[in-house]
Amino acid sequence: MTRIANTFAALKAQNKKALVTFITAGDPEPGKTVELMHALVEGGADILELGIPFSDPMAEGPVIQRACERALAHGVSIRDCFDFVREFRKTNSTTPVVLMGYANPIERLGADAYIDASSSAGADGAIVVDYPPEECEEFAAKMRAAGQDLIFLLAPTSTEARVQQVARVGSGFTYYVSLKGVTGAGHIDTEDVARRLDMIRKHVQLPLGVGFGIRDGATARAVASVADAVVIGSRIIQEIEAAGPENAAKSVRSFVSGIRQALDEKR
Repeated sequence: MTRIANTFAALKAQNKKALVTFITAGDPEPGKTVELMHALVEGGADILELGIPFSDPMAEGPVIQRACERALAHGVSIRDCFDFVREFRKTNSTTPVVLMGYANPIERLGADAYIDASSSAGADGAIVVDYPPEECEEFAAKMRAAGQDLIFLLAPTSTEARVQQVARVGSGFTYYVSLKGVTGAGHIDTEDVARRLDMIRKHVQLPLGVGFGIRDGATARAVASVADAVVIGSRIIQEIEAAGPENAAKSVRSFVSGIRQALDEKR
């Protein structure tokens, strides 16, 4: 079993839901990334998503776009992301790390070189926003052969045929985007999410995580009542922005701890 599968199995045995957290590699500055990764785990995160900075992050709202701009201003590249994971693994061998980004950096590096480098660094999977399942079955197979999961996004507009494609190709977990729009936007309709997840579960046997728009403990708890995991990104980036580089880890740890507590409260 992969680290991701082990994590979901362990949480299920404890009747707990997974907390998946996102930060952009290199934001607010490269020297803080690994410290922030550890702070997220200390706060109660179960799975880490580490964003690969990209100049045109089409699915991201203004908050994560600013994080990408700050990271790129420091010259952070996809190879630096591997280094961050490698450094994190020196003291944490259990928490899954998923690299999240776009096709362009991977294509420039080469798919095989990407898989080799990410596996060597200790990454557990990838979310590639603009890799549709019907066009990357070979890449997904190579990822699985290397012990990594390729995780796909589904949205309120996803057809049942697309859900079936994701069920065939994806692994690790499936990421349901809770609303139409970009990260950090809008308000979640939990009843609609529940209806959509019911349809998805007819085809997808993997755990289902829900993200985009989760901003506080109450929202996280509501989403966790119908999903296997909640994913928080933009709200964490806002904590980093407000705290500044020196206090970012402390602020993030405190914020994530509050979300963890809300998820673990008896419902």
